[in-house]
Amino acid sequence: MSIHSIHLKSVYSAPADPDEQQKIDLPHNWRLSWHQMETLKALRDPNIDVVINTAMTGDGKSLAGSLTVLQDGAYAIAMYPTNELARDQEQQWSRYIQAFQPSNEPRISRISGQDLEVYANTAKITKATALETRTSQSEVLLTNPDILHYLHRKAYLNKDDSPDKLWGRIDKDFNLFIFDEFHVFMAPQIAGVINTMLLMRRTNRQKKFLFLSATPEAQLLDRLTLAGFRIKVIDPLQEQKYQFPKTPSAAAELVDRGWRQVTRSIDLNFIDLEPVAKASEDWLKENASQILKHFIDNPGSKGAIILNSVAAVKRLLPLFQTLFTIQGLKVSENTGLSGKTVREQSLAADLVIGTSSIDVGVDFQINFLIFESSDGGNFIQRLGRLGRHDGYIRNGEQINFNGFIAYALVPKFFVERLFDGDKPPLIEDGTFDRPFFHQIIRENYRQINDFQGYYKRWAAVQSVQICRQLKHKTIEKQSTESLKALVADYEKVFDVSLKSINGCIFKWEKEWQQLSGDKPGNPIREDAESFRGSSPLLCGIYDATEANPAERFKTYDLPGILSNLEATPMTKVDFLKSIAQTGEVIAKGRFNHCLAFVRLQAYREERSNWKFYYPGDLTESLNQWKVQVLAGIEVWQPDNPWIGQISKQLKTKGLVCYLLPRAVTEVRLRLQLPMHFQIYPICDRNTIHGSPLYSIAFGQSALLLDILAYRLKGRGGEVWVC
Repeated sequence: MSIHSIHLKSVYSAPADPDEQQKIDLPHNWRLSWHQMETLKALRDPNIDVVINTAMTGDGKSLAGSLTVLQDGAYAIAMYPTNELARDQEQQWSRYIQAFQPSNEPRISRISGQDLEVYANTAKITKATALETRTSQSEVLLTNPDILHYLHRKAYLNKDDSPDKLWGRIDKDFNLFIFDEFHVFMAPQIAGVINTMLLMRRTNRQKKFLFLSATPEAQLLDRLTLAGFRIKVIDPLQEQKYQFPKTPSAAAELVDRGWRQVTRSIDLNFIDLEPVAKASEDWLKENASQILKHFIDNPGSKGAIILNSVAAVKRLLPLFQTLFTIQGLKVSENTGLSGKTVREQSLAADLVIGTSSIDVGVDFQINFLIFESSDGGNFIQRLGRLGRHDGYIRNGEQINFNGFIAYALVPKFFVERLFDGDKPPLIEDGTFDRPFFHQIIRENYRQINDFQGYYKRWAAVQSVQICRQLKHKTIEKQSTESLKALVADYEKVFDVSLKSINGCIFKWEKEWQQLSGDKPGNPIREDAESFRGSSPLLCGIYDATEANPAERFKTYDLPGILSNLEATPMTKVDFLKSIAQTGEVIAKGRFNHCLAFVRLQAYREERSNWKFYYPGDLTESLNQWKVQVLAGIEVWQPDNPWIGQISKQLKTKGLVCYLLPRAVTEVRLRLQLPMHFQIYPICDRNTIHGSPLYSIAFGQSALLLDILAYRLKGRGGEVWVC
């Protein structure tokens, strides 16, 4: 192991034109950046439908998105990819409204799926009524794009309700739709948003759509252009509205000219590790005392450790809490398995250890960062959490940071690419500006697949279902022209025939009826219609390690449980009884479709081996090379005494999947799959005692794998076998 160090320059953002700024009613001593003013102008322009702001992380994209609400009284739905970010932005919106004092005094509501369920249960009303009530009492609605997606797919409604009962009203009331941190989404989510935008355009008056993303997805831009949306891209870097001063005097000159510091200079250290399991975790254990020393030597420091594994965070937390508590310092956690109270309080700790739940958009006030990453985009995203603030306020006192330092825990081969060779892209102790550095990271680190084939292969399954909605008896007459235009839009944007897609949907339904004994439903269609996908392997967890009794009820995927958790089975009755005993109103809808229920007791020190098992012969299924529904799958994990109970539940399910006659490692590497892609080893009765040579992907991951699998088949050409 070795350490390589570089320095990243600070970033300064250009001010808006003073004459234009005078026309805006700003709070005292407030100044807008160039990109913020340009965003406001574009949103006011009646000839622009879609605005894409690509300003750097930390440069105030959120304010740019809120200006039409604060200045013009617009009604906005702002959507965030994580509930953590929505919670963070709720505070930011409140600060903006307090500072600007808009005459209409906009009301803010934040809604997640769980919030909506709790509100409906408390008020004893339906979810549809709850959603209507919250939106009618809000000028600013903070939520996630999932809710926008599902209310446009007739979710929350009864069978006989008009499909536009909710979205017809909401789309009319709100005129600005903001998608923040949109670059974290993949092809299925982008396709879902495009489908919804086209529906809104054909069934309502003109709307404005704002995408805030430092790295916008090219497929989104290309397909919206193809659809005829009028687009304005606000790109400060392209317009030379960023400066990267080399000296303090050059930075001071920029400040005198009204430029604003976006990111502070950073000392970045690359820690090269062998690409093996737990390498980062072991390094952190070995260097825990040195990490503590940084906080002792630099009083007032605040830091974060961002890792890829929830289990690693849980295992490391007690060690760091023990060390830091002795020095009067607080360590907290923030992961998908952390309780709500712990997550909300975590950012106030001296050191927070977390996962992806905190690396997307959350406004950290830290000067010390250690992070893992899975690819180039993920590396840049996580590094962007550092250097956003000069300090923070503690007990009414301003605490200023003394420099900013980061440690990137990365594979050895990546460091060699950066620093070795005759002409390495980076030099030891060199100083670089951010755009150049980001480009080098993207070019040399692992790149994940963009799944661009998804749009033609699967996106129009949603389109067919949306068009069917417009044929509902309650709106069929007034929707005739809209439907005709919408069909043309979808076929043009996704380059498919909706008639052929409809034929595939009908075939999947017939196949499912034959497999299930005429049970209603269409699992493949349902996965293709979903926004983020619904895991058939989701389990309910009673977390006995959680301090707050009302927050012990969580969900986690079966593979994560088998690999990392010490757990014992529970019945669903006992699980729900435990919820009732808390006396709290807890959202229970997320547990309705759980495969099983377990009591979490501890986290394993070492990952446990396991694999899926099919008791028959998989040869025929492996030779199909298409998405299919497979029943009878079990789990093989001989050292687990309760695995039989899980298998008993699992083998009754018809699972949407894609099977490959290749090992998981090979598939991941050759197809450039994302880190948390749902693909796992599977064996059958002929291969159970050897290393699994087969792979299986479930749900939305199966659909994504479908568009790439031909690369492993040994012959070219893509043919959709539906």
